[in-house]
Amino acid sequence: MNYVDTRSAALNAPARAIRVFVAEDHQITLWGLHRLIDASSVRMEVVGTASSRNELLNHDAAATADVILLDLDLGGEDAASSLACLRQRCPGRILILTASDNPEQHRAAMIKGASGVIHKSAPAETILRAIEKVNNGEVWLDRALLGEVLGMLTNDSPTAAPRQADPDAQRIASLTAREREIVVTMVHRAGAKQLAVADELNMSEHTLRNHLTTIYSKLGVRGRLELHVFSTTHGLGAATGRRENT
Repeated sequence: MNYVDTRSAALNAPARAIRVFVAEDHQITLWGLHRLIDASSVRMEVVGTASSRNELLNHDAAATADVILLDLDLGGEDAASSLACLRQRCPGRILILTASDNPEQHRAAMIKGASGVIHKSAPAETILRAIEKVNNGEVWLDRALLGEVLGMLTNDSPTAAPRQADPDAQRIASLTAREREIVVTMVHRAGAKQLAVADELNMSEHTLRNHLTTIYSKLGVRGRLELHVFSTTHGLGAATGRRENT
């Protein structure tokens, strides 16, 4: 009888390819990244692409990727504002690929959950190495920015500038528990008439309109559509606590 050394077979088995999702709105750059990743000596494969923020947040392949290579500017939209929602939906690590030299944008992206930032002008080998390192759980930043970000996160840096409060977080924090419940219901019943939403919330339609006026003002949005976009982007669709009649 022949025996197979399963330990040797496991050790000699090729490692699974790193699954990379690329979010980039410039087709030439997207084509180049696709070719670069697929030809890498480190086993990588492009599992999907997106050229807009909406496409990124709704693409099934993004939820299965090991690394999401994300351009901060997607069709004129700030992709960094979607990082919270993206991290909730996608377990993979996020590597920012940007043409911006603004360290404030880089810091903000890291604070919101990115695992690294690399400039588009970096050599091809460096971009590939950054993908590999981020996939392995490491942070990819230039040395100066790494020190600043770590200092901001730990408050250990004596020279670090005071943290700037996130304006969106401040707006969300200004909502009362009842207002948050209304937002959640509006998100879940996006296609429903306002009267139906009011009935579900056990309030009159007039009371609901008054609440919505206050909510729109607090969040800086105009109408139900902008409220829905803001809420889904910032993860306000989760259920809140017990309802209270109004």
